[in-house]
Amino acid sequence: MTPSNDKAIVVKNLEKRFGSFTAVDRISFEVERGEIFGFLGPNGSGKSTTIRMLCGILTPTSGEGYVAGRDIISQPETVKQAIGYMSQRFSLYEDLTPYENIRFYLGVYKVAPGRWKERIAWVLELTRLQAVRDVLTRTLPPGWRQRLSLGCALLHDPEILFLDEPTAGVDPITRRHFWDFIRRLAGDGITVFITTHYMDEARYCEKIVMLNEGRIVAADGPENIIQSACPGKKEATLDDAFVALMAGRGEQTP
Repeated sequence: MTPSNDKAIVVKNLEKRFGSFTAVDRISFEVERGEIFGFLGPNGSGKSTTIRMLCGILTPTSGEGYVAGRDIISQPETVKQAIGYMSQRFSLYEDLTPYENIRFYLGVYKVAPGRWKERIAWVLELTRLQAVRDVLTRTLPPGWRQRLSLGCALLHDPEILFLDEPTAGVDPITRRHFWDFIRRLAGDGITVFITTHYMDEARYCEKIVMLNEGRIVAADGPENIIQSACPGKKEATLDDAFVALMAGRGEQTP
């Protein structure tokens, strides 16, 4: 398989085994450029393992994958340069200010020093943190810290942004604002690959892949998944579809 220039991510028969345990079982899917793509499943379904392979952190057992046109097996370091990643757990330095965190990650991402002033100003404006740029990060509300994490993940102009449960533990209003932010990024052409356990959030995704026990059980738009998993149920929600699919009913192929 060769990478497709019009696809942000291409995965073919991707597999990861740990000894006799198969965490990801020959999955295949594609993500369009500029798309908000949802990757859903219960804990232990293989989501995190797949993301680690796509980010060039974990080597697949077999299969192929291309992220931003880079081979995840032979070019893992170039993959890392093309992506931004934000984990569920806050990973910035709480004893630094937002400004200091931004400066630190500019160095981590090897952004040219001549661009630092512009990138710092851009992130502070984007995250609406100018007024607290010199306040210790640990004193900021959770939603503000999440905005800072997202801003730092965007410092090096990544083509693809991986968000692993970015709104876990924040209030509904903050979640709504966060999704407004995500839609703005996608509108600017950044591909957003997101995992979430909130099905109301997943409805914002243009396409969803659902995993169960390492296998894809659904791959389509949210409305089509609901109709396929819950036929004849006009009031069915994505929560209902998720429960049905995770129980083993209505299995699909991508």
